Amino acid sequence: MAEYRLMVAPNGARRGRGDHPELPVTPQQTAAAAAACYAAGAQALHLHVRDDAGRHSLDAGRYREALDAVRESAPGMAVQITTESAGVYDTSAQLACLEAVRPAAASVSIREMARDTSVAARAYALCAEAGTQVQHILYGPDCIAQLRVWYQDGTVPGRMRDAIFVLGKYTPPVLAQPDGLAAFRDAAADLRLNWTVCAFGRHEHACLLAAIAAGGDARIGFENNIETPEGGLLADNAASVAAFVQAARDAGHRLKEC
Repeated sequence: MAEYRLMVAPNGARRGRGDHPELPVTPQQTAAAAAACYAAGAQALHLHVRDDAGRHSLDAGRYREALDAVRESAPGMAVQITTESAGVYDTSAQLACLEAVRPAAASVSIREMARDTSVAARAYALCAEAGTQVQHILYGPDCIAQLRVWYQDGTVPGRMRDAIFVLGKYTPPVLAQPDGLAAFRDAAADLRLNWTVCAFGRHEHACLLAAIAAGGDARIGFENNIETPEGGLLADNAASVAAFVQAARDAGHRLKEC
C-alpha cells in the first residue's frame, strides 16, 4: 500500500468551455470546481487564471481575485499558482507575477526559466525569500539535467526539491503512457526529488496509479485530460477526482493526511 497526495488542475492554459462545458474559466467557476474536487478528495489546487477573452493570464490582480474565491469556497484546500508562459509570456513577466503575488506555492518550468538564466536566478531567489514552495515543471531528461546544473551552481536552492513529471504533451499530441515514467525516474534518481506526475490524455488515471505505486504523488484534472479511458467525455473535474480516488483505494493506496 502507498500513501499519496492529490492535486487537481481543473483548467490549464489552453482549453476552454468549447472543449468541455464544465471546464472552469472564471474565478467563480474555478472556486466552485475547487470546492467540489476538495470534497471528492483533492487536497490541493493548481490554479490558472484567464483574461476577459478567456486567454491564459499571469495578471496578479486576477490571481488575487481567484485566490480569494477559492479560499472562500474551499478554505482547507492548498493552492499553487502557475507561472507557465503558454507561449505568451517571457521570463520577465513570469518573475513579475511571482514578485506581485508572492504566493504560498507556485509551479515554475525549468525549460521556460532557462530562456534567461539571470532572470531565473532572481526568480528562485525571490521564491526563497518569500517562502514560496516551488514545484519544478520537468518535461523530460533535458529539464532534469538543467535542474541538476542549477542545484550544483546554486541557481536553485538545494531545499527546493519538489517537481512534477509531465507525461505526454499537447503539441504535437502525445498520449501519456504509464511506462513513460521510467525515463523520468531514472534521470532524476540522484536528485532526491519529491515528485508528482501529471499525464496527458485518456490514460491519465493509469499513469497516476503507476506513479503512486512507484512512490510519487498525483495531479489530475482537465488541464491534462477530459476523457474517459474509452474516449468519452468525463462529467467534470470532481467526477474524475472521485473515480481516481476510488481506483487508488481499490488498488490498496490511500491519501496522505495533510
